[in-house]
Amino acid sequence: MNFFDSGEIIENDTNFVFFGIPWDDLTSIERTNSSKSPQKIRKVTENLALTTEMGFEISKLKFVDVGNVLIDPNNTVQNILEIGDFVKSIFNQKKDIIPVMVGGDHFCTYPVIKAIGDSIRKPKKFGVLILDAHLDLYEKYQESVYSHATVSYLIHSLEFISNKNLLIIGTRDIDILELKVAKTNDITYFNSYILHDIGVNLFTEKIIEFFEKSDITDIYISIDIDVLDPSIAPGTGYAIPGGFTYREVWKILREVTKKVNVIGFDIVEVSPSLDLPNNITLNVAAKIIIELMYFIVNNK
Repeated sequence: MNFFDSGEIIENDTNFVFFGIPWDDLTSIERTNSSKSPQKIRKVTENLALTTEMGFEISKLKFVDVGNVLIDPNNTVQNILEIGDFVKSIFNQKKDIIPVMVGGDHFCTYPVIKAIGDSIRKPKKFGVLILDAHLDLYEKYQESVYSHATVSYLIHSLEFISNKNLLIIGTRDIDILELKVAKTNDITYFNSYILHDIGVNLFTEKIIEFFEKSDITDIYISIDIDVLDPSIAPGTGYAIPGGFTYREVWKILREVTKKVNVIGFDIVEVSPSLDLPNNITLNVAAKIIIELMYFIVNNK
C-alpha cells in the first residue's frame, strides 16, 4: 500500500517524494515500534478524506511513494550510508524534488539532512527547524554517539549547520547535560511555555525572525511527534505534558512556509504500539504531512 494510494514513479511534475525509514534501534525506550510507523501511516490514509482541510485535492499535490530504505538493525554505519544513497538517488531523478521522510526514531533525521547538505544542496546554505519536546543534544547517550538523543548534536556538528541556522522549538524536557551543550554552543531553542505565554502568532514571528536574521531562505523541517501534547498524540515513547496543540503546529507550519522555502521535511517517533485504538497519533501524523505539503505548494 502507498501513502494516499499514490504512484511510485517520479515524473517531471512530481513535487514530493514520500519514503519511510523503518529504523528504531537507536531509541532508548523498548517496544515503541516506531519502525512500523511508515507502513501504519500509509495504512490509515485509506480512511482519510482526499482533500486538505482548506479544500485542496490531495492528488493535485503531486507526490509519489517510493517505499522504504532497506535497514539492517545490526549495522548503524551501513544504515547511515544506505539512507544517504537513497536520498541521493531521489535527487538524481529530479533535482528540485522535496523529500518527505517518515521514521523510525529521530536519529533517522540526521543521515537525511547530511545527505541533502553534503551531496545535494552544497554549497547553498539552508536552515533546520526542529519541533521536539527534547533538545536531543547529548554528545553521547548510553555510551553511544548514535542515538535519538544525540540527533540535534550531530546535526549541529555538520559543517553547514551552526547556531545561526539551527532552531529547536517546543522543548519542555531538558536534561542538565543538554542544557550545558546548548549554552556552550549558543544554540537557540524556544520552550513550549513561550508559545503559551505570548500566543502562536508572536511565537511564529520569532521563528521567522530567527531565520531572516541569518539570511536563511531554505529550511528543512523535522517534526518529532512528541512536540504535540500527549493528549493529542499519545502514541510516542516520551510523552511529555505541556506540548503544542495540533492547531498550533498547523498554524506555525502554515505561516513559516509563507516566508521560507521548505526543501524537505520529516515526521518521526510515532509509536503505533502506544497509540490508542482509534489511531489518533497515526492520523495526526498523516494529516500533518499532507497539510504541510499543501502549505508548501500553496506558498510557492
